[in-house]
Amino acid sequence: QWVLYAETTLAGFYLRSVLFWHPEHDRPEGTAMSTALPRIDRTDEWRALVVHHRALRRVHLRQLFADDADRGARLHLEAAGLYVDYAKQRVTDETMKLLVALAERAAVRDRIDAMFRGDRINVTEDRSVLHVALRAPRGETLVVDGVEVVAEVHEVLDRMAVFSDQVRSGTRLGATGARIRAVVNIGIGGSDLGPAMAHGALRAFADPSLTMRFVSNVDGTDLHDALEGLDPASTLFVVSSKTFTTIETIANATTARSWLVEALGADAVAKHFVAVSSNAGEVARFGIDTANMFGFWDWVGGRYSLDSAIGLSLMIAIGPAGFTSMLEGFRAMDEHFRTAPFATNLPVILGLLGIWYTNFFGAESHAVLPYSQAMALFPAYLQQLDMESNGKSVDLEGRRLRISTGPIVWGQPGTNGQHAFYQLIHQGTRLIPADFLVFAHPDHGSLGAHHDVLLANCLAQTEALAFGKTAAVLRAEGVEPALVPHRTFEGNHPTTTIIADRLDPFTLGSLVALYEHKVFVQGAVWGLNSFDQWGVELGKVLAKRIEPELVAVDDPPPTHDSSTNALLAQLRSRRRR
Repeated sequence: QWVLYAETTLAGFYLRSVLFWHPEHDRPEGTAMSTALPRIDRTDEWRALVVHHRALRRVHLRQLFADDADRGARLHLEAAGLYVDYAKQRVTDETMKLLVALAERAAVRDRIDAMFRGDRINVTEDRSVLHVALRAPRGETLVVDGVEVVAEVHEVLDRMAVFSDQVRSGTRLGATGARIRAVVNIGIGGSDLGPAMAHGALRAFADPSLTMRFVSNVDGTDLHDALEGLDPASTLFVVSSKTFTTIETIANATTARSWLVEALGADAVAKHFVAVSSNAGEVARFGIDTANMFGFWDWVGGRYSLDSAIGLSLMIAIGPAGFTSMLEGFRAMDEHFRTAPFATNLPVILGLLGIWYTNFFGAESHAVLPYSQAMALFPAYLQQLDMESNGKSVDLEGRRLRISTGPIVWGQPGTNGQHAFYQLIHQGTRLIPADFLVFAHPDHGSLGAHHDVLLANCLAQTEALAFGKTAAVLRAEGVEPALVPHRTFEGNHPTTTIIADRLDPFTLGSLVALYEHKVFVQGAVWGLNSFDQWGVELGKVLAKRIEPELVAVDDPPPTHDSSTNALLAQLRSRRRR
């Protein structure tokens, strides 16, 4: 059943479809039908937002600020060391009330409680979702399937701390007796993006005597560059793979082992390789002493694993105390998320704002713009967190969703982005909501006015995006009439600005948890499973089939589609030249 409305605009005929589907419609074949979960787009709360959007969508931020003198001082929230200003969002108090009502209708509070209890909310894999347990305080009790989860977490953290201190102090030596001077983290996805992002962000807190490098891509260039200039006798490899069968990770680890063995012999592997995995058998077969294996659990998804043993290389870099401070930042945001009312709950509000633009304004992407060079990898980290979690098209019941879900997440640090893609955000045809992240104090020593310039640019961009510059102002300034259209800034582009005192371990933990829970809120409202990632599997299966076909000597005819067959033929031909 379709509810459809059409309206006429000055630009012509504008058609907007809002779909309220019966649960049986477009249910994938073979899935059981259940009415236990309401479709959020068929609720009164959703319909109320549709009507509200029609009334508000042409209202400019200039008008919203003119009508509400206290808007800038009022529309902000603060928790876990973060100050979040959302006054430059295209919302009113009524908007926020309606969005909060939508979250309540979607039973987001029940979903939050279920996650913190350890319920198996990852229904397709029948697993709990307990990344919040990774930062729970020592002594807290959380029993899942008869296991005291928090105690196990701290047992691993304690082993990580001992190992990290040994490397940092020089008491753990390589096979020749040389001190470890370089650590190479080998992983992919969450086993790489998390530690690599966090190390870049917290470089100011890292031991300067240690060289840290990160390898993920199966392209040999990545590993070649990481090994460049390193001495095998003083290099430690941290191989991170839950199953220890991830193709890219094992390929890179195997080549790294050959590099080491060629220089030091096979017996050196046990001194220079450690594993972060739950598969002791594969770790031992690789040649790593399982005493040097740090485990984690199937209730930790890769993109949520930074604060597990996956963070071992980060702990080596910043030390156990720095890692503990990061966990405290995570924990502070966890507690805020778990206990704060929705109207003052940072992750809930950010999640609902994202739904407002994705589902009612039709925005397709979301920019994350950290005004910090140290946070260069943060947008890429959030790409995986958000797009792997909520890039789904069916709900928890297996019914096809008829509303948009996860946005495309992208960005890079300011001010670089200002000279790249901000043109499109300011004067392009797409609506791109954006988060601006900024720190009051620099993460380096005094370098003159650099940080003042950086802060000024951040604030200036959000002001320009919100209010723009009208044709009337340009004409009053004497701009040539022919140039007025080109120099007009429409404004009305929504932004959120997040401020922290400084980029330190606590703040990074708080920020990451903020976005983890934001993604959770959106998945809960959309009614999907944010904690599986079946979409990455099919390509892996096909790659295993194609790999031997690339090097087949008897040239058997491939049996793929005609395009893939032709591409295989081209590559075979070119590789034989």
